[in-house]
Amino acid sequence: MTEAETLAKHAESRLRQNFPAWQITSVGNYGCPAWEILSKAGEIKADLIVVGSHGRSAVGRFFLGSISQKVLTEAQCSVRIARGRIEVDPIPSRVVIGYDGSPGANAAVEAAASRNWREQSDFKLIASTDSLMQTAIGGFVSPVSDWLEDEMKSESEWLEKLAAPALQILKNAGCAATLQICAGNPKQILVEEATRWNADSIFVGANCFGSRVERFLLGSVSAAVAARAHCSVEVVRRQVA
Repeated sequence: MTEAETLAKHAESRLRQNFPAWQITSVGNYGCPAWEILSKAGEIKADLIVVGSHGRSAVGRFFLGSISQKVLTEAQCSVRIARGRIEVDPIPSRVVIGYDGSPGANAAVEAAASRNWREQSDFKLIASTDSLMQTAIGGFVSPVSDWLEDEMKSESEWLEKLAAPALQILKNAGCAATLQICAGNPKQILVEEATRWNADSIFVGANCFGSRVERFLLGSVSAAVAARAHCSVEVVRRQVA
């Protein structure tokens, strides 16, 4: 208990140095770390839980720590899996947001827009279209291939219309924002594009690219991205009034 309380006090001191205006308290406790975090979050009706990831390599990230995984899947509020480097010289942030037009995706946009970002920070909405059918069938039957191309084009146009209000929300918050539509599985696309762009953070809705029970499935987009990304990942959940 003494060690836990000392660690908590040290973290409190570090936070106070960066956020002197914040009201910050710390507590040490015993028991299962994940359940203690979840219990305290429920007690204070937390909007966000921030927890670190122990993965230091690509393999390590694939197996998200048991504490982080349990908190991510069981929490009733948003959860941020923190990764990244501590930079001496602040630079504009690069933020990826998974987008499919769902309530979860829109919640992720609103959460990102509500934060205080450094000047000239850049946001990229990533939307995915499924190219599996086109790959499996379109290469063999020309008429089908032409039809699939039209369908993909229509889907892209539909995503552009859906994303327009989200882009405007980010721009109104003073952020540079663009939409990128990629063909493929969002679990892979979000991680690959964030790595290629050297993003600092990924935001994804808990129900983005899936159903309401998605957060209980290890194969969900949010859980997969949280486990495999090189940067911090925030899984956004709307609070129930």
